[in-house]
Amino acid sequence: MSQQNAPGTGRGGAVWALVITSVAGFMAALDNLVVTTALPSIRKDLGGALDDLEWTVSAYTLTFAVLLMFGAALGDRFGRRRLFIAGLTVFTGASAAAAMAPGIGSLIAARAVQGVGAAVMMPLTLTLLTAAVPAARRGTMYGIWGAVNGLAVASGPLIGGSLTEHVSWHWIFWLNVPLGLAVLPLARLRLAESFGAGARLDVPGTLLASGGLFGVVYGLVRGPADGWSDAVVLTALFSGAALLAGFVIYSSRAEHPMLPMRLFRSRAFAGINAASLLMFVGMFGSIFLLSQYMQGVLGYSPTEAGLRMLPWTGMPMLVAPVAGILSDRIGGRPVVAAGLFFQAVGLGYMAVVATADASYAVQLPALMISGVGMALYFAPAANLVMSSVRPQEQGIASGANNALREVGGALGIAVMSSIFSAQGGYGSAQSFVDGLRPALVTGSAVVAVAALAALAIPARRSAVPAGAEDEQGPGHVRAPASREAASLETTAR
Repeated sequence: MSQQNAPGTGRGGAVWALVITSVAGFMAALDNLVVTTALPSIRKDLGGALDDLEWTVSAYTLTFAVLLMFGAALGDRFGRRRLFIAGLTVFTGASAAAAMAPGIGSLIAARAVQGVGAAVMMPLTLTLLTAAVPAARRGTMYGIWGAVNGLAVASGPLIGGSLTEHVSWHWIFWLNVPLGLAVLPLARLRLAESFGAGARLDVPGTLLASGGLFGVVYGLVRGPADGWSDAVVLTALFSGAALLAGFVIYSSRAEHPMLPMRLFRSRAFAGINAASLLMFVGMFGSIFLLSQYMQGVLGYSPTEAGLRMLPWTGMPMLVAPVAGILSDRIGGRPVVAAGLFFQAVGLGYMAVVATADASYAVQLPALMISGVGMALYFAPAANLVMSSVRPQEQGIASGANNALREVGGALGIAVMSSIFSAQGGYGSAQSFVDGLRPALVTGSAVVAVAALAALAIPARRSAVPAGAEDEQGPGHVRAPASREAASLETTAR
């Protein structure tokens, strides 16, 4: 990975990189779920049918998931700092447009543009952080980065609900503007520019991957509302799957593919990506339903519900940095697997104790167990992704992992909403609980499978990955960046 120093880098550069990338990652991750608790207020002010309200959430998820790998490829080709700044600028401007939207249509459009900006900047946060941090400290830094991002995902309903209840729904979007304006000059002054070695744009691969992800995510988003037998939904799902299959075939044969399929021959890369996909299936779907359970069934206000979820949502800030340190010392594999098992147990516990009049004391152990699990997962997962590939491939590896997470989130909400609708509904408190319980059991089972996928990651291996020779020449082998780098399977030469 070629790199040139930017003004202001050097001593303290790692800390600045951590602050900048964590804030940017927080903004992008927060907007996944921050709108959910504000939908009734948005509908009151702007009007629109139920489908329109769903698209205020889905428009962001769709463009974000579809363009993540393309955004990473652009950064590798034209400069990661440059594209990070461009993506952050688009995201900040679109946030202001969403806050000032005069109607539901313009709000949906602004949300789609937000997703474009997030898709460009989000995968580059990890590559920029990796470039700025010495190998021995990456686990700790990834821990803090993961804590901030995990908090954003889980606290979206709390922040959205609090701002909507006490200020205005507009402020869930205005919140991004001062953060973005503060980070933009810091990124220009404090981040070093870097490129993917020999990076070039893969136009056929980009079109196949983007089209495939669009079809799959669109079908997943529309499935619960339109029905899984709807012609448009089925067409989107099947065409998306066909395009993704074409992407895999093409990438297996192309000389310079956007996402080399040989990366998945590494158990480390394949295992952590499978675990990430399944983790987000279980977690996103659970948060989506539990935030409604606390408000619609137990009668809490949006703020009260968010505060009562703090043992879950706030735990990453306390535990994830420790998890990062542990991953430096004992490796990320056992920490990630333990975290996923904790998350599975927590969701299963919540499924058992959820009733129409459950007390908070009964729910608290489940929330705490889930919080510890989420925290143990987020930090080492980032380290495993980045250390499972060569330095020049870290940008696209980050993009692929984030894309799978977003697809997992969309899949989780779709699948668990369908299970909820099949077994229960919104007719009464008991009906909601009847649908919630099997959905949470499903989420728990999916996260448990994610833990098994994490255990498939090799614990340690002395073999050096193919292409591990560093810039000093083919005869010089670079030292692995971490314990996980020594755990790679030999990739195809």
